[in-house]
Amino acid sequence: MNKTPLTIAGAEALRAELHRLKTVERPNVIAAIAEARSHGDLSENAEYDAAKERQGFVEGRIMEVEGKLSNAQVIDPKLLDADGRCVFGATVTLEDMDSGKTISYQIVGEDEADIKLNKISVSSPIARALIGKYAGDVAEVQAPGGVRELEIIEVSYI
Repeated sequence: MNKTPLTIAGAEALRAELHRLKTVERPNVIAAIAEARSHGDLSENAEYDAAKERQGFVEGRIMEVEGKLSNAQVIDPKLLDADGRCVFGATVTLEDMDSGKTISYQIVGEDEADIKLNKISVSSPIARALIGKYAGDVAEVQAPGGVRELEIIEVSYI
């Protein structure tokens, strides 16, 4: 199986979610199932059905997060030595050649991508256009509104 890149922050967030699922969610679901069972007939017990469905979701998510963590290749952006090149974990400051607007993005794993926090997935069109380029290069990104040209102003590893 291929290793999935994750930043240290992304790996920590997944570990925290796994801990919460195992120590809070799982016991809550078990208690809800026990409570629903105490009401008697299970064939027409909506609380029991809902609790069992929730249990299936929680157990599935635990397996999914454990799988992601076991296949993760954790990368610390501060330790990267990419000689100014855009790579996974890098924070890239860009200028839109059409509008002149400047924005910074960090290239992260798919699970940690959040555009509100300026974190883009390594598999996104923008990140794919940036990977391997240096400050001063212009990346052409295929956007829904047509091709956008983004000049790389700075590449940092923070």
